[in-house]
Amino acid sequence: MIEKKVFQVNGFIGVLSIVVLVGLGVWLLINEQFAFAIPLLAIAILLASGITIVQPNKAAVVTFFGKYLGSIRTNGLYLTVPLSLRRNVSLRVRNFNSKRLKVNDVEGNPIEIAAVIVFKVVDSAKAVFDVENYEEFVEIQSETAIRHVATKYPYDTFENVELTLRGNAEEVSNELTTDLQERLNVAGVEVIEARLTHLAYSTEIAQAMLQRQQATAIISARQKIVEGAVGMAQMAIKQLEADQTIELDDERKVQMVNNLLVAIVAEKPAQPVINTGTLY
Repeated sequence: MIEKKVFQVNGFIGVLSIVVLVGLGVWLLINEQFAFAIPLLAIAILLASGITIVQPNKAAVVTFFGKYLGSIRTNGLYLTVPLSLRRNVSLRVRNFNSKRLKVNDVEGNPIEIAAVIVFKVVDSAKAVFDVENYEEFVEIQSETAIRHVATKYPYDTFENVELTLRGNAEEVSNELTTDLQERLNVAGVEVIEARLTHLAYSTEIAQAMLQRQQATAIISARQKIVEGAVGMAQMAIKQLEADQTIELDDERKVQMVNNLLVAIVAEKPAQPVINTGTLY
C-alpha cells in the first residue's frame, strides 16, 4: 500500500454549494415542485457527507466501501468523495520510551538497557493498512531492535579493540536507528533518532562486575606504568652514555635499571639508601 492524493475540493466552496442546493430545494418545496426539490435536497445531503476537517500535522485517510482512495495531508476544510470514511492519522513527531529490558551482552553478562525512540508517520496508507496498530508495532519492534543490538556488543572492555555498549554510545545509537528503520519501513514510519537512556549490569551481578572492572583497571594501569618505567630507564642510560658523564658496565646498568623501576613502579615513595662503598 502506497499513499496517494485523493479527490478534494476547497471545503468553503463545498459548504457554499450545499447551502445553495438546500435553499433552492426548500424554495421548490414551498412552491410544491417536489420532483425537483427532493433530488436537490438529496444531493445536498450527499455532498455534506463528504465534508471533512484536517487538523495541522494530521492526515485523513479516505476509504470508499472498503477501497482506499487516497489521503489528505494539508490541513483545512475540504469536500471529498461523498459517503466515504475518513480516518485521521497523526504526522507529528513522537517519543517512545522503552521499558528497561534485561538481556545478555555478547559475553553472556546480563544487563539492563532502555532507549528512547523519536519517530513520525511519513506514509499514512502504510500506517493504517499494512499493520494492525502502528503505535503498538513501533513499541514491539523497538524492543526487538534494542535486544538485537545489545546482544552484538560487550557491555564494557579495557582492551579498546572493539565497540562496547558503554564506551561507544554514538555508534550503538546509530546502529539501533538503522536496524529499527528497516523494521518500521513496512509501517510507513520514519525513525528520527534512537538513543540509549539506561545501561547497567543486572543487580545480581553488578557487585561482581564492579570488582572485575576494578581489577581490570588496575592491571591496565600497572601495564602502562611498567611500560613508562622501562622507557624512562632506557632513556636515562642512553643520555648518560651520550653525555659521557660516567661509564657504566653491564652490572651497573642492571643496578640502575632496577633502582629506577623500583622507584617508579612502587606504590609508596622510594626510600633512598646511601651507598658509601662500591658495588664490588
